[in-house]
Amino acid sequence: MALASRVQDEPCYILHRYDWSESSLILETWSRQHGRVALVAKGAKKPNSQWRPVLLPLQALQLDWWGDAEIRTLKAARWGGGAVMPSGDGLLAGLYLNELLMRTMARDDPHPQLFDAYALAVAALRDEQQRSGALRAFELHLLQSLGVLPSLALHGTTHKPLDESRTFKLQAEAGLQATATHGLESHVWRALDQALATLESWPSLVLLCHQHELLLRPQLRQLLHYHSGLTVFRTRQLWRDVAEVGQRARVLPN
Repeated sequence: MALASRVQDEPCYILHRYDWSESSLILETWSRQHGRVALVAKGAKKPNSQWRPVLLPLQALQLDWWGDAEIRTLKAARWGGGAVMPSGDGLLAGLYLNELLMRTMARDDPHPQLFDAYALAVAALRDEQQRSGALRAFELHLLQSLGVLPSLALHGTTHKPLDESRTFKLQAEAGLQATATHGLESHVWRALDQALATLESWPSLVLLCHQHELLLRPQLRQLLHYHSGLTVFRTRQLWRDVAEVGQRARVLPN
């Protein structure tokens, strides 16, 4: 019988966790070299478990695991450094990132560059000025990694360079198409395309996404819904619900 695989010191994040028994947890993790991996953390719920303060979402971790079944066994977990877990809107934004990966990425399918983009997006969650741009930047990297992002430098039908005199809108099956409303200028799409080429351009990509957030967000959302098969992401709905409750609370008399 072949020896079960062992992985050590793997950079990871926890996307989701749920009870497995009275004392253990199943962890859905996002790892740099192995993609999305399910792990069982035996005894993690015990009051004296050393893993309790470590196995948290949106924290850079170093994990060791063992096994070759669908669910492997966690052997060690260490904090990987960085900022503490965000709160408020930053936390909801981070849970949205996690849901995107859970809904779109198959297990055991590594995407190292997307992992690095996720780490950069998580690092920006605590900064309100960068948060929305970082979310859109990650969505673009995710769609690109999935192989479903149309070219942002060419017309979706003719595959010719974009007409400088027109604005264009991104469509799931047709790519960039000229539009008279709610479109972005051709130079913006080209800049986005160039900034997506390497993670060294992440700051430029975040800035572009922030500047064009209102027009870019619904277009990317439409692509994400189309390719995930979902009409709404649960964390986005939760975000809206929380915002509506907060708005109603502000208008109530003291």
